[in-house]
Parts: sequence; C-alpha cells; structure tokens
Amino acid sequence: MIEFRISPMHMEDLDDIEEIERLSFSIPWPRQAFVQELSQNRLARYFTVRDNNKAIAYGGMWFILDEAHITNLAVHPLHRRKGIGRTLLREMIDYGVSNEIKSFTLEVRESNQGAMKLYKDMGFVKAGIRKGYYSDTKEDAVIMWLEI
Repeated sequence: MIEFRISPMHMEDLDDIEEIERLSFSIPWPRQAFVQELSQNRLARYFTVRDNNKAIAYGGMWFILDEAHITNLAVHPLHRRKGIGRTLLREMIDYGVSNEIKSFTLEVRESNQGAMKLYKDMGFVKAGIRKGYYSDTKEDAVIMWLEI
C-alpha cells in the first residue's frame, strides 16, 4: 500500500515534476515555468505528493483576491487510479478555504473524461467552453467552477 504525504513544492522536486509533466501532457510546462512560479509568483501555491523521497503528483493554483485558479494537477501514470489526485485536490481546496478562498476555477480538456469526473465528484460544475484553447490539438477546454 502506498503511503504518501502532501507538502509545499520546492525546487528540489523539479526533476520529478518534469518527469510527471512529460508523461502527463502533450505540451509539458518547461522547468523554468515552475522555477518562476516558485520563486517569483506571489500568487502561486504549489504542492507535491511524495512517496518516500519521490514526487508522484503535484498541483498548483493562483490566489487572486478570493478566487483560486487551479493551474496544474497531475499524477504520475504509475500511481493513477489510487485516489492520490482526489486527495491532493481536496487538500488544495481545504488550503484555499483556510486562506479565505471562496471559489475555485480550472480548465480541462474536453476529452479528459477522467479528470472531468473527478472535478464533478468534488463539486465543480461546467461553466463554459474556451474554443480551441489547447494549441497542440486546438481542442476546446471546459471551464469548471467550484463555489464554496
């Protein structure tokens, strides 16, 4: 059984985060984007799920007034379907609420039914579509919101 812990993301996590990005997204964020998020973006809050000393998932969001925009959520393919993403998302929401966040938003690929089911299960509702949002495939993004 996997035992994991969730903690703030640090620069030391970035090798593992890069691997998760490459395995999860057709256009992964470059390492420098995470460096900038961690070192310069005062709105950013990023979390890492670790099993022993290896990052196996991560999530990030920006706090803008009383709203949080979830920028990233990914689980290493070897650790999917174990409840890790759900647990991480719940922790992120709880963290936001404890910091006076009243709503959460995100975009998800229209074809990513697994992620959309997770978000719906967590209380997010579809609020709109961003046509051609993803540059690699021109796929639409579904905009989802959670009001606390």
